[in-house]
Amino acid sequence: MLNSRLAAPVVAFAVPLLLYGGALVSQYGFGLHPCEMCYWQRWPHQAAMPLAALALLLRRNDGAMRLLTILAALAIAVSGAIGIFHAGVEYGWWEGLTTCSTTASGPISLDDIMAAPITRCDVPQWTLAGISLAGFNAIFSLAGAAFVLALLRRGKAVR
Repeated sequence: MLNSRLAAPVVAFAVPLLLYGGALVSQYGFGLHPCEMCYWQRWPHQAAMPLAALALLLRRNDGAMRLLTILAALAIAVSGAIGIFHAGVEYGWWEGLTTCSTTASGPISLDDIMAAPITRCDVPQWTLAGISLAGFNAIFSLAGAAFVLALLRRGKAVR
């Protein structure tokens, strides 16, 4: 059984790991090319994972562990907030970016640029029950961040 003190940093590590992993699987496994705002949603998850891992490494220092876990939860929530913005752009609720992104990188030629898929930020590539990947990221990230903070609060009350 997981120590109640460690539950929050473990969840703070698992949530972004699963969401970021899911993004990579959708990109490389299913060919869903990310747009610019998709990448924006990944950055906070990339920050949350090392913060949560460091919290687990510093578990003997309760103050440091709690602070790092809070920072990880905030990073996860930021990804969720970006997901809300991105989903709103996809649903036409507000204006988004005026540029598109491609998967072309490194030294590229004009042929590379022309062959690279263009991914629009205002068109979801995949939906389930009307919810896009950005919408799912918003839901799971915000719920995950709230759960981490609730676990932290509960862990403090247990002592």
